[in-house]
Amino acid sequence: MRRRQACANVRDVNLSPVLALAGLAAIGLLVTRLPLPARRRVPWLDPVLAAGGPLVLLGIILGPGAVPGIGFLDGSLLRSFAPVTALAIGWIGAGLGAQFEWRSVRRISRRAWLLAALPSGAAFGAVALGAWMLTRALPALAAAWTPRLAAILTLAAVAAVSGPGVVALVAREAGLRRSTARGLVLAASLETLVGALLFFVPVALHRGDGLTTIAFAVGSTALVGVAFLSLMRVWPAGADIGFAVLATLAFGAGVGYATGLSPFVVCALAAVVIVHASPPARRHAIRRVLAEWERPVVAVLLVITGALLTLPTAWILLAVPFLAAARAAAKWAAVRYGVRTLPLAPVPLPLPPPPPPNIGLGTIAQGSVAVALGVAFLLLYGAPGGAAVLTTVVLGVACALLAAPLLMTLALRAPVVVSAPALPAPPAPLTESVEPAQLSVHTPVEAPR
Repeated sequence: MRRRQACANVRDVNLSPVLALAGLAAIGLLVTRLPLPARRRVPWLDPVLAAGGPLVLLGIILGPGAVPGIGFLDGSLLRSFAPVTALAIGWIGAGLGAQFEWRSVRRISRRAWLLAALPSGAAFGAVALGAWMLTRALPALAAAWTPRLAAILTLAAVAAVSGPGVVALVAREAGLRRSTARGLVLAASLETLVGALLFFVPVALHRGDGLTTIAFAVGSTALVGVAFLSLMRVWPAGADIGFAVLATLAFGAGVGYATGLSPFVVCALAAVVIVHASPPARRHAIRRVLAEWERPVVAVLLVITGALLTLPTAWILLAVPFLAAARAAAKWAAVRYGVRTLPLAPVPLPLPPPPPPNIGLGTIAQGSVAVALGVAFLLLYGAPGGAAVLTTVVLGVACALLAAPLLMTLALRAPVVVSAPALPAPPAPLTESVEPAQLSVHTPVEAPR
């Protein structure tokens, strides 16, 4: 009886939002300051730990989510965290948008863009079709993923997203050469950009009018960009711009949350405008601030995400592996067969050696952007449908992280080449001929900074 009464007293604690926010901030700072404890390396578990899996579990324990927890982060407290959650989503979106500067983007070949669009588009279509089939076959999922069309499109957009940071980690653990790892990170960055653009479709469905949504997005982006540039005019020269970046993103996240455009979309587009309109020194300073505070921001968002998780139906646990398998199969098939069928670029003769046929599996890992899109859907459409979609997204990201090391090994497995019997050498020509040098279409391209 005493133990039950003690547990009841713990659940009845009315935690102040200020104290809870201070606790989340402390967790975010400790994640970046405390050294990781020494442990035995487990290849299939390392991506989950590096991506913040323990923080999600901490949020589940502290909140009223799928697993009965202590109950410190109850529903009212999580609703009061909506501005902080919007700021975290906007920060992640700004970090993505700040990478794509026109000076770097124009150096990326058309072939690289098409190779990124192929697996992203295939994953989007496969997961959208699979989710629609599941809602038709299982009424419980149709009742959980609401509104149905927006939920299906959000799951598909998240499936198109990759995780550049986690892909780099998995590639490093697999012992890849630096040039190969950079190519995979570039592909993951472009796939993440494509998925973020596809997320604009469910955002437009929330407002009901595509043209109005585009107009609001352009106006909000311009407003946030002008606000930052105006602030920089009165900012002391040489001073740290961290507070200015924080204030600007807080303003952008508030605009996105209030207008129903999603803080991710507004802050990502605003970061693109700000980076292009800023001088080089300030541009690098903005990226440095976004990168330095990304880990604490992601840590806070992951704890909140864990507290928001729910499990309205057990069919979600069966739907997630099905959708994850459909995503992996679509990415694999798109790169393996799409490269051969689409005229991506005129290739000179003799042909260069083909890439590994399973290279589409190299960017299967996902990271914070996928989680941010799931939380953004919850902020747009609310519970219970948004919470069910968020649970599906988080479980899908976990499946991708667990499978990433094995799929990376399969992605880099070279095809078996059967050598033809040697032919006799042709007779030497009577006169020497000098063949013109051939241009390679596989010139390595630097990843966006």
